[in-house]
Amino acid sequence: MTELGEDLRRTMRHWAAGVSIVSSSFQGVIHGMTVNSLASVSLEPPVVLVSLQHATRTFRLVSQSGIAGITILSEDQGDLSDRFAGKVPEHEDRFAGVETFTWQTGAPLITGSLAYLDCRVRTAYPLEQSTLFLLDVVASRPAENARPLVYFDRIYHRFCP
Repeated sequence: MTELGEDLRRTMRHWAAGVSIVSSSFQGVIHGMTVNSLASVSLEPPVVLVSLQHATRTFRLVSQSGIAGITILSEDQGDLSDRFAGKVPEHEDRFAGVETFTWQTGAPLITGSLAYLDCRVRTAYPLEQSTLFLLDVVASRPAENARPLVYFDRIYHRFCP
């Protein structure tokens, strides 16, 4: 990584972000990864943006299937964030023992989380090492009475009541 890339990484550690898991399914294979590069782009039409590294299995599945499920994690799901961030390696089944459900697209979503987005790929913008996906939201639902998992400076945080 370049010096400027490392500077950006250190700088972005000071941006508090929610934590989500992006998942997909293609020809019977499911996979997911932890991301905080998620943003709402438009309400009409409903569109979100996510960035996925090319070297990941999740990137390949989203590219092949054209679908993505986004599970936004609640404050008590740091273990799931770690699991999908690489505690369970890329080539293993990160969903083993995790309860999931699907909606319209068939992308897996993790039960008991803060919120859910079921999406189809609208457009993909490839960069050198990652791709920005604009995703059409075909279904979404927030949870009731839950708080988000927040990531800041490489540590999970909770909101105070």
